Formats: sequence, C-alpha cells, structure tokens
Amino acid sequence: MNSEAIRAKDRFLVFGAPAIEEEDIAEVVATLRSGWIGTGPRVAQFETAMAAYKGSPHAVALNSCTAALHLALLASGVGPGDEVITTPMTFCATVNAILHTGATPVLVDIEPDSFNIDPNQIDAAITPRTKVVLPVHFAGRSCDMDALTAITTRHGLTLIEDCAHAIETTWRGRAAGTFGAFGCLSFYVTKNIITGEGGMVLARDEVDAARIKVLGLHGMSKDAWKRFGDEGFKHYQVVEAGFKYNMMDLQAALGLRQLGRVERYWQRRQQIWRRYDEAFADLPVVCPAAAAPHTRHGLHLYTLLIDEAVCGLPRDRFLDAMTAQGIGVGVHYLSVTEHPYYERTLGWGPHTTPVATRVGRQTVSLPISARLSDNDVSDVIAAVRRVLGRG
Repeated sequence: MNSEAIRAKDRFLVFGAPAIEEEDIAEVVATLRSGWIGTGPRVAQFETAMAAYKGSPHAVALNSCTAALHLALLASGVGPGDEVITTPMTFCATVNAILHTGATPVLVDIEPDSFNIDPNQIDAAITPRTKVVLPVHFAGRSCDMDALTAITTRHGLTLIEDCAHAIETTWRGRAAGTFGAFGCLSFYVTKNIITGEGGMVLARDEVDAARIKVLGLHGMSKDAWKRFGDEGFKHYQVVEAGFKYNMMDLQAALGLRQLGRVERYWQRRQQIWRRYDEAFADLPVVCPAAAAPHTRHGLHLYTLLIDEAVCGLPRDRFLDAMTAQGIGVGVHYLSVTEHPYYERTLGWGPHTTPVATRVGRQTVSLPISARLSDNDVSDVIAAVRRVLGRG
C-alpha cells in the first residue's frame, strides 16, 4: 500500500463532522450576549420555523430525539401492559424510549433493500395489546407510508414516526413526520441539521403538543419558561410529574441558522452520494438502493454492505483498514437484537430478525457530511478502493 496515499493523522476525516459556518457562530454569540441562554424566544422561533418547513401544525423542541420519542409515546397513552411495534435496524434510543414507558417493544424485521420495517410482516405482530407502530425512516429513506397508514388505520393504532434521519425526507410530496400523530426529529451533532444535542416533536393535535411541552419542562404549566421574562415574574403550577427535556436558546440558535441552509446542504450531499454511486459501481459491495421515484431521500447515511463471502474481507477488518487510512466510518446499525441487555431482558437474539442481523453484521457508513470538500470525497473513494484491492 502506498503510504503517501494515506491521509496524515492531523487530517483524519471525522465521521459525521457537521458543517458549522460563521453565521452559526455569530448567532450563538448573539444569544450569549442577549442574556437569555435557556429555553426562550429562539426556541419558540425554531419550533415555528421547523413546523413551517415540515408542514406540521405544531412542533415542540426538546433536548434530544430520545426525549421526543419518550414524550410522544406518553402522549399516545402508552404504558405498562402495552406493546409498541418497531424495527430492529435503529439506534437503541428507539427501543429504550418504549421501555421507559413500561411498554414492551415488539420487533418486525426489515426489507432487504430499503432496510426499513417490512409492512408485510406487521399484521402478524399485532396483538390486542398493540397500541403504537413506530417506524424509522432509515438513513433518510422514507418508509412505505401508504402501507403503514393503512395498517394503523385498519387496526386503530397510533403511528409515531422516528425521523432522526429524515428531516428532508418526503413520501409522495408529503414530509416524513406528518403522517402519524407524531414525528420525532434529531439535531444531534452528526445529523443533517445540528444543535449539538437536540430534538423535536411534530404533532398533529394542539392538545397533544401542549401536553408534550408541559411534560418536557418538569410538568409545569404552559409557558413556564417565561416566568423570568421582562413582563414580570409569573407563578407556575406543576400539573404532571414531568421531565427535564427542554431545549435551550443556545441550541436553537444553531438550529435556526442551519435550517436556513437545509436545502443547500441536501444538494451537497446529493453530489457526494452520486460520486460514491459511480465510484463503487464496479466493486464487490452492495451500495444503497435507489430511492423510489415518488419519494425524496434525506441522504443522511451512505451505507455499503461488506459481505466477506463476496469481497473476501470481513466487515470489521474493513472498518479497521479505513481508520488506518485516516477515514472515519460508522456502523448503522448492529441489529438491536444482538445487544446483551435486550438478549437478557427480552429474549431477543440473531434469530429474532434475521434480515436485520445480516445487514447489521455487514453494514458500513461512509462520511457524507455537507462539510466534505471534493478532495475529502476523493480520499474516501480512494481509501475504499484500496482496502478492497481495487486501488
């Protein structure tokens, strides 16, 4: 291997590093100077702007997508004795949010091409205890929302969309997160729009949105964040045993500016995606399936499947080799059925969802942040080809 082709250690390409621009920094500084750092007017502005972008009647900003999922489930009336159907191809937060309500997560395997939950298997998983179906728009690819809304309507179930990867995603021209009663967004540092940490619930019903706002700030009465404003101190009442899930203005300041560039960032990731598709077409790997013609892919994760039987290299050795060449990569995700906690407490294992198990053992995510330069993208392509012996 030509050592000159390997990126220097001080040029290590961090996976998922966000694009931060000067206007982001200026907005954060302005927030600091304003004296209002916690939940305040910028959070309210961010909620309004995101609701408008997604075409949602209501939006509530929180400190994570995990919090968004938890409160959406609680607002749906989920509790002990209930079951929630979801996918094994997701981050553990999706399952943990269900467990935190006292309900039981029920897994339905994924489609082998989209990596999204397989609608054809959902009916068989529904029982009298089922209350919610919680799909994840994996990597920014929309789930089959026609099928999912038909299933939940037929069975009288609540639909909650995990849109952690799907800010820009649409299905037949309609934004992901607006089909169900709730849509849950993530603004974590590796996401397409970032606030460092942060999330949001999109809600169809005003009463549900109001309850989530109360639950997200200790269960205090609506607009409790205004109690120290220039209108004078306002008394508040605790109406539920809530949580400390609120977003700060310091975070919303980033989100507001990032949202203004969401389309430009999406277009840049589309350029990178197309370069990857072209560069890897002749390699013994599986590239992402093409998006359905009636959808818009959020282009959040670009994944390769590394099958040792086909390319002669184990997936984990591929990960190590990419790191050695200065390219940060990720795994999204090891199927949740393979984590020891869930194996121990829920009896899950590799056999539970075999398609997700296979995908989870082969998948690798490549850098696709809008921050990448053309040279960065060339370095990623060259590294993949070298590792697979095609350099």
